[in-house]
Amino acid sequence: MSLDEKLQHLKSIIRGCESAVIAFSGGVDSSLVCAVAHEVLGERAIAVTAISQTYPPGEVEWAKKAAEHTGIKHITIVTNELEDPNFAANPPERCYYCKGELLRRLDGVRREFGFEKIFDGTNFDDFSDYRPGIRALREFGVVSPLAEAGLMKEEVRELAVNYGLPNADKPANPCLASRVPFEQKISPQKLERIARGEEFIRSLGFSVVRVRDHGKLARVEVGKEELPRARELENEIVEALKGFGYESVEVDPRGYRAGGANFP
Repeated sequence: MSLDEKLQHLKSIIRGCESAVIAFSGGVDSSLVCAVAHEVLGERAIAVTAISQTYPPGEVEWAKKAAEHTGIKHITIVTNELEDPNFAANPPERCYYCKGELLRRLDGVRREFGFEKIFDGTNFDDFSDYRPGIRALREFGVVSPLAEAGLMKEEVRELAVNYGLPNADKPANPCLASRVPFEQKISPQKLERIARGEEFIRSLGFSVVRVRDHGKLARVEVGKEELPRARELENEIVEALKGFGYESVEVDPRGYRAGGANFP
């Protein structure tokens, strides 16, 4: 199926729903869902962004920018994942509990507006990875239009460019809890120092950044192509992160790896 055929299929999936609340993170996937849903459903689609301690700083601003570009109605809600001891304990199925908290709040918004469905930005490639949050999506009857249309990540980015979305080439930036190894408790203090560390490193011009929190140790990952520059600035990075509460800091010579917090 060509990309245009997939786009038409995406529109037909969205058109098949009378109205929808969209789980809108500010990333490229959910931004494309917002753009197409607004095109197809108009005022019967609303984008909802959650504000939480687990979300990286700046993501809400990305969401506002993308929503403004598409013209979709955009609102924010507050979620409190850390109040759930199942989530804070940080088990391998952590994302299931996080997603459940988000979807309960979104379902409340859906009922408040009298809308039919919840949409999210899961794409077809996401099914090839370990994503326990998908179980929560099924429990709440969430529609994943991109995945149903067979759209893969690179195709999503190509369509995002065609729609002129400001975040078409924005690197993925999942929740801050993903920087903490499984079974190590997640706390507000850990999330804060991770966020401060990543914000500082990005201020140096790095695009892909993860501060993996191993208790007293911070292991910094940047994009492989950015490693030479990270080595040049290593002393500055180490000094800053120690100021945020880490006793030792290292720049991982292997560069960024998805799920790197749980690798040795």
